[in-house]
Amino acid sequence: MKIIMLGAPGAGKGTQAKMIADKYGIPHVSTGDIFRANIKNGTELGKQAKEYMDKGLLVPDELTVKILLDRVAQDDCKNGYVLDGFPRTIPQAEVLDEALTKLGEKIDFAVNVDVPDENIVKRMSGRRACLKCGATYHIEHIPPKQEGICDTCGSELVLRDDDKPETVLNRLKVYHDQTQPLIDFYTAKGVLKTVDGTQDMKDVFNAIVAILG
Repeated sequence: MKIIMLGAPGAGKGTQAKMIADKYGIPHVSTGDIFRANIKNGTELGKQAKEYMDKGLLVPDELTVKILLDRVAQDDCKNGYVLDGFPRTIPQAEVLDEALTKLGEKIDFAVNVDVPDENIVKRMSGRRACLKCGATYHIEHIPPKQEGICDTCGSELVLRDDDKPETVLNRLKVYHDQTQPLIDFYTAKGVLKTVDGTQDMKDVFNAIVAILG
């Protein structure tokens, strides 16, 4: 079972991807993790990717797909995988589709975790992080015992720049411009399934499991 997770930043798709991977015994394949692993291990593909990243450039789609295919060709992916963070654009989806077709494979489900923008802004602007130990909180859902203070190490909690409303709105605009067309792309292929991401995390997961069977 080959699954792609779609959803805006902060929609909770990464959490759902991990839960799906655990339930079905398939790997959770995050492009960020694969890049880091290839760079750390000094692979040829990793070296090529690092050249772009060091210059602050996006890694080209062809190279990203190569790194991804290299990962999903490994033994632990033979029963499927959950892709998280890729594809982000139509060209990436087309390159991936082409590569899978050559292997006689295809994506079985594209799961879209749908959350309205205003919910995401509220959700993300409520996050608080401890820069010292890395613990994260939410002022509504997982508040610290003492307001503004980390339970773990007693340091001050901050609202990270990328969680500020204006930054979140900017990221959402980029998402809608680039990734929204993917919803049409996978709808046309008959594999798109949408779940209501505003529900409780467990309910979202149950809805996904009902789709995947």
